[in-house]
Amino acid sequence: MLVVEDLRTPLIGPVSLSVGAGECIAILGASGSGKSLLLRAIVDLDPNEGTVTLGGRSREGMPADEWRRRVAMVPAESGWWADRVGEHFAPGDDTDALLAAVGLTDARDWEVSRLSTGERHRLAIARALLLRPDALLLDEPTAALDAEATARVEGLIAARGEAPLILVTHDRAQAGRLATRCYVMTGGRLKAEA
Repeated sequence: MLVVEDLRTPLIGPVSLSVGAGECIAILGASGSGKSLLLRAIVDLDPNEGTVTLGGRSREGMPADEWRRRVAMVPAESGWWADRVGEHFAPGDDTDALLAAVGLTDARDWEVSRLSTGERHRLAIARALLLRPDALLLDEPTAALDAEATARVEGLIAARGEAPLILVTHDRAQAGRLATRCYVMTGGRLKAEA
């Protein structure tokens, strides 16, 4: 279970919520309302106060790199540190299967600079899933995707296992398909949707 208690930054909060094993919650809201900032605060990328625990373990009780492996975040725009896609993935059957699942079987040899926004995002999701995180935070995972690619990514998300998931999306229909609960972010405050 991922538990957030009284989390705050200068622009958001306090926010409290919990996401159980296998559960997906969706966070909706206007652009600039603080949704992405909340995800960044949970993974401790921005200065924040409050308590965040995963499976009863506090994020303060482990090194930052371990926390970010256990609580994987895929931002709306992912970073790439090498010229070729394959350099971002370890060899192996899991990698090949995930690349096929996102519709990019031959992408290993591609140059990152030739990737479309949607291809980059699908590869970033595959990269995060390969970590087998204990919790997953996704920021607009299908915003740049067509209907077929969206269905592929949603299938992967649904098949992720027991990892709690926080999904930031502008797509209400997607929230309805994937989430067990929905929240709305307004002015840095989170409210459960009725």
